[in-house]
Order: sequence, then structure tokens, then C-alpha cells
Amino acid sequence: IDDRELGDPEGCSGGCIPSLDDFATTDAAGGDWYPDDRIVFGVVEGDAALAFPKNIAEIHEMFNFTLGERRFGLPYCTLCGSAQAYYTDNSGADEQPVLRTSGLLSRSNKVMYDLVTKSVFDTFTGRAVSGPLQDQGIQLEAATLVRSTWGEWKVEHPNTQIVAEDGGIGRSYDLDPLAGRDEAGPLFPIGDADSRLAVPEFVVGVLTQGGTPLAFPSKQASSILATGGTVSLGGVSLVESGDGLRAIDDASGDEIAAHEAFWFAWSQFHPTTQL
Repeated sequence: IDDRELGDPEGCSGGCIPSLDDFATTDAAGGDWYPDDRIVFGVVEGDAALAFPKNIAEIHEMFNFTLGERRFGLPYCTLCGSAQAYYTDNSGADEQPVLRTSGLLSRSNKVMYDLVTKSVFDTFTGRAVSGPLQDQGIQLEAATLVRSTWGEWKVEHPNTQIVAEDGGIGRSYDLDPLAGRDEAGPLFPIGDADSRLAVPEFVVGVLTQGGTPLAFPSKQASSILATGGTVSLGGVSLVESGDGLRAIDDASGDEIAAHEAFWFAWSQFHPTTQL
């Protein structure tokens, strides 16, 4: 379990997956160490944009940070290909949650917890499932997170910041620390797999304003949009972002929170999803 205090740059004596908190960043030019064809996870808040290199995310799997005057926690589950961004400054909790990796898994998805109250969260839904925050009915609000290549992300967001090459803690990171370990599907037990897609296929997952889960096959959606087509389901349409995807509510025209994940993971935690 990662039970270090917020901002502790050291690892755990017992060997946890250590969160990276309030890390150093550089501008896009300062991120030239990261190859343009490598994946980043991009978050935008107001006029501020921030990119998380996948190789650093694979080591830390959790980030706590401020962007655009908002406070976020960002878990990345390597096993299910899912990076998510949650607001932690409007949760309704008595104290602002600090997200940490527990070391436990649920259906091959990482289990996160709040360092302050020791409440456990369902990482995929942001809902507290134990402890004081469950008693308060806390569910974290999600923000959109875009999976894109670094080259395309910085073209669309020339003002973006990127996590510094050493994370601000003087550490070195291999460009491919897991060597594609998770690309063939889940390594740990899951429930019955939904056979509509292959388990490791990427989908863009969205919850509509009414709570209906939707999933869009990422590769197919990107191909359609690239040729001038439209991608829409359940009152939600996808648009390009970098070379990733965002979701728009058709009725209001507002962005709606979305993120990419392997199909097995999205369908496990949203078994009624429309595809």
C-alpha cells in the first residue's frame, strides 16, 4: 500500500507503486526528450493543458496535482489501459481526498483509496465503496482525459505543459518500462467477458447526463472522423482531439467526460453499456 504523505518523493520501504504528487513540468519545447509518436494522457482545464507521458504513468500509476486552479487525482491502470482524471476539490468530503494506490485489484483494475480517510474507491467509477467517504455517499466528478500521441497533442495545445523528464524527483524512466505487457488482455481474473469486442480493444467510454454508459470503439471512430464522417450514439458525438477523442453532448453542445480503456474493463464496470 502507498501510505506516504502527500508530496513524499521517496519510494515505499515495502515496495509500493508510489504516487507522483505536485510534480515538476516543462513547456512543450522542454518536452523534446519524449518522442512525438509516444502516448501521452492529456487533460485540459480552462486555458491550461497538461500531458502525462505514458512511460512515467506506468511507473507511478497515480498523480495528485493542480491545473487551471482545480485540484485533480489521476489514476492510471496499466492492466486495463485506463487513465482517468477526477476532480478532488469538489467531492463534498470534509477534507480534500488524496488518492493513492492500494496494491489491490478488482477485476484486473487497480483499487485506489483516499490517504486522508482510508476510504476505498472503485477506481473506474470514482465511487467510494468503504470507509467514511462511502458513508457520505461520495463519488468523484470525472473530467475528460485524452489518449494521444505527444506530437499531435502539442500541435493542438501549443501552450501545454508536460511532466518533466525526471518527474522533478531526479528519477530516470525507461521509454517502455512494461514492454507491451498488457496488450494481449487481462493478466488477472475478471468476470464474464463481453464478447461484442475483443477484450484488449480500446474504447472511448462515456456516461451520458442521464447516466447511460456508452462505448465507442476507438480505432473505428478515429477512422470515420478522419474521413469526414460522424460518430454518434445515445445523444453523444465524438470529436477529434490531438489524435485522440473527446465526447460532446448533442443537446447542449457541451463536452461530457470521457476516457479510453480496454473493452474488457469498461464493460466489466458498466455491464449495461451500449456499444
